[in-house]
Amino acid sequence: MAPPGPAGAHPTPAEPLSRSIFRKFLLMLCSLLTSLYVFYCLAERCQTLAGPVVRPSGGGEEAGAPGRGALAAGPRELAVWPAAAQRKRLLQRQQRRRRRPPAPRDDGEEAAWEEEPPGLAGGPGGSGAGSSAAEAPPGTLALLLDEGSKQLPQAIIIGVKKGGTRALLEFLRVHPDVRAVGAEPHFFDRSYDKGLAWYRDLMPRTLDGQITMEKTPSYFVTREAPARISAMSKDTKLIVVVRDPVTRAISDYTQTLSKRPDIPTFESLTFKNRTTGLIDTSWSAIQIGIYAKHLEHWLRHFPIGQMLFVSGERLISDPAGELGRVQDFLGLKRIITDKHFYFNKTKGFPCLKKAEGSSKPHCLGKTKGRTHPEIDREVVRLLRDFYRPFNLKFYQMTGQDFGWDG
Repeated sequence: MAPPGPAGAHPTPAEPLSRSIFRKFLLMLCSLLTSLYVFYCLAERCQTLAGPVVRPSGGGEEAGAPGRGALAAGPRELAVWPAAAQRKRLLQRQQRRRRRPPAPRDDGEEAAWEEEPPGLAGGPGGSGAGSSAAEAPPGTLALLLDEGSKQLPQAIIIGVKKGGTRALLEFLRVHPDVRAVGAEPHFFDRSYDKGLAWYRDLMPRTLDGQITMEKTPSYFVTREAPARISAMSKDTKLIVVVRDPVTRAISDYTQTLSKRPDIPTFESLTFKNRTTGLIDTSWSAIQIGIYAKHLEHWLRHFPIGQMLFVSGERLISDPAGELGRVQDFLGLKRIITDKHFYFNKTKGFPCLKKAEGSSKPHCLGKTKGRTHPEIDREVVRLLRDFYRPFNLKFYQMTGQDFGWDG
């Protein structure tokens, strides 16, 4: 009797044909899975290798240029990390920066945005959960790799404090063609002596077709700012977010009160003489709201058509509508629409379903939307009487009725 062949080579009477085929298929499947696993491990190893890849230097690149992950490899060679590994590390670094709490500021500007659990996001379109890396704006990886260039801003949000400037900036940063500085530069009011080169270096890198922006709401009330911005560029587009000046003044006072609980009452600061009802216009909380007076300084350097006035009230009640106007003004495609917002009833503000570079809903932070102190109704009435003529003049100058006197 002949000895049996190798296992699985030939079916025997005791081994049905179907079982032999199944065993062959199982062996092939195991081999395939093993090969895929080995390939996967090798691919991961290649992405994380620390060894440099050497290529000729060219295109004006300098060996060892900061921010590019480059190593000096000789007078005519540039050693750069593998692109895939560099992108991966930069994305991880960006995500860590976003999770890091913001540094405290000394100019009254506070962290305005906070992430919420996806379950809090209401309204159509879902919570916005998903992969932030997969849905990052076009050009994000290129910008992380320091491609593009730093430009002076083509548009600036110049005011006003406690009007809604932070909300507008964060809404605009959702747009893939908008690149903006997160912190307020305060160049044209506090740091002008540092020069335009210093100012430009604060700006993010942009690609062709993208707009560079910044926002510093104190510019609107700074006498020197209009001339200084005009000297930088007469074509700069200016955005002013305005709000009922009485409500704005109370909000301004509320922010100061949260930091200095020992300050006098709102009523005592409002008047030079409470008996005569003379308003103290030297108090900044009151002075900022005289919009017509400040606008006159800007119109000496910029035409009214180069300025856009955004309603702080409509930015809350209809954020997509106001953002539509802003996108048109900046010459951008209307990408930011209703689908990007939901209204948070607890905060009383609209929130982003997904902010730039994040997969989580973002809302105005805890420092925004503070409960205002109870103000004497007679004081509020006197303030409305005081602001009324200035408001009417502001309506005429801008061609917009903001409805603060209705």
